[in-house]
Amino acid sequence: MRYADGPTVEVETQIHAAPARVWELVSDINLPARFSSEFLGAEWLDGATRAELGARFAGRNQHAAIGEWATTSFVVACDPEHSLEWAVTDPDQPAASWRFEIEPAGSGTRLKQWMRMGPGRSGLNIAIDAMPDKEERIIERRLAEHRANMTATLAGIKAMAEEGDG
Repeated sequence: MRYADGPTVEVETQIHAAPARVWELVSDINLPARFSSEFLGAEWLDGATRAELGARFAGRNQHAAIGEWATTSFVVACDPEHSLEWAVTDPDQPAASWRFEIEPAGSGTRLKQWMRMGPGRSGLNIAIDAMPDKEERIIERRLAEHRANMTATLAGIKAMAEEGDG
């Protein structure tokens, strides 16, 4: 597995709540900060106040290995009650792409969260450049960290949607 291949990770959960309720939660750009060990929060830019195509937001993150950093993300897809996707740093050559997908499923909702590394460079490339022989291990570890945070985020969204909290 190489960074140039655009490694991905996806998690999903079944939620006993309507897609509208799930959308209300996933379209809140700050909500994942309640559950993630890395994402600290975000704020809309340029007067935007909600998720919509073309909106930008500044996100803040932290990781024990590299400290804190901020990025600008661009909403590249927004279909209320169906999907929300953003590209990190550049909409055409993102350092990463993130997406929520919402699908009606029986009397509830299937929620998926997906992310892809690259094709643009990210902070991970610093480690890969320094240790090219360990690229696969570096990527696997990073994907595992993302999977853990995404799993925690979906579990939190599920709990909030089913309890009516939020």
